[in-house]
Amino acid sequence: MSLQTEFDFELPMGYVDKDGNLQKKGTMRLATAMDEISILNDMRVQNNQAYLVIVLLARVITQLGSLTSINTNIIENLFTADLNYLQEFYRQINENGNTKREFICPHCNKPFEVDLSTLGGV
Repeated sequence: MSLQTEFDFELPMGYVDKDGNLQKKGTMRLATAMDEISILNDMRVQNNQAYLVIVLLARVITQLGSLTSINTNIIENLFTADLNYLQEFYRQINENGNTKREFICPHCNKPFEVDLSTLGGV
């Protein structure tokens, strides 16, 4: 049995790069303790705690479409829907080690499972 440390995702909206290309599919790795600790030394985070998520996502997203060098500028320019999706995706893989989350149907009250890695493309 091996530990999965990278997870694929698809953004609901997508990032438009400097050449006008839409980048939707990406990969996020599990965060390390150092990832979460070191960002606290970032001056942008010290000046504005809301910036923490921007710096953290820039560290753990390893690929977005054809982009393999992800930085805070890219994360800053994501649409809000994509930023929200990535925050939830981060929480899910780092808390549970997988991309599947259980929900309760509001109509029949039965539980069902959704794979968050495929949610963006719906």
